[in-house]
Amino acid sequence: MDTPLFSCGFAVIAGQPNAGKSTLLNKLLDYKLSIVTPKPQTTRKKITGIYHDNRRQIIFLDTPGIMQPQQKLHESMLAITRRTLEEADVVIALIPYTKGSEPYDLDFTAELFNAWLKPAGKPVIAVLNKSDLANRAVQEKAESVMTQLYSPAAVISVSALEGTGLEKLVEILTPFLPMDEPLYPEDMLSTAPERFFVSEIIREKIFLLYGKEVPYAAEVVVDEFKEQYENDPSRKDLIRCSVIVERDTQKQILIGSQGNALKKLGKAARADIEEMLGRPVFLELFIKVRPDWRKKHNLLKSYGY
Repeated sequence: MDTPLFSCGFAVIAGQPNAGKSTLLNKLLDYKLSIVTPKPQTTRKKITGIYHDNRRQIIFLDTPGIMQPQQKLHESMLAITRRTLEEADVVIALIPYTKGSEPYDLDFTAELFNAWLKPAGKPVIAVLNKSDLANRAVQEKAESVMTQLYSPAAVISVSALEGTGLEKLVEILTPFLPMDEPLYPEDMLSTAPERFFVSEIIREKIFLLYGKEVPYAAEVVVDEFKEQYENDPSRKDLIRCSVIVERDTQKQILIGSQGNALKKLGKAARADIEEMLGRPVFLELFIKVRPDWRKKHNLLKSYGY
């Protein structure tokens, strides 16, 4: 059978929170497309990232981490992951090495394969991430056990953070890409609009600048995105966003004493937004309280879940 000159298809990245899914996507694209923080469950929606070279185009789909749902928001996030698996030509099961007595989380891995990947019925590449935490002997044993237990199409150890093994991963994925022509122009990094990434950047800064409670209770909605700079360089693009929280106390924390915390958030977010857009912006943030929004189906739907 002849090897096709060009291959194209969809690869879904699935795993538990903090497995390194977003870091893997960013490293593969050599661009910070998906927000990354030390806190779990940072990714809430599907992120599309397009990898392109002279032999292939891989449309990577980064998904929310698989966990036990505690509220309707989590259920909506898991539904996004399950729907995204249906779009896959091949699935990357991203399983991080750990420093504990087990090389990786055996219980979660069993759940991932048995409850999620087998029902999806797609080819699976088991990718053991954070290989810098395990020596080669541990890696070889872990790869062997993974093969015996779950019979994935391939098993590979990588370090998304350091970029180790990613070229080999791309080669492994290629035979599973069914199309022989690209779906998108080679200079296109994502199918999501700019305003989506604006909201994601603001959420990332909330995760990085505030404590444990506030980031998980916060959602960002872009109310207005007015492009002015291109037609008149004396005017900045205007972006107005609502930051939704559940309680007045959370609103007070976000604003801070004399508004200093909110100013710091706006400054940090604006710098990254301007870097992404390549043009100056005027960013306004408004804090709004929507009690228990994470538990209300109608509000979740209005926020895109």
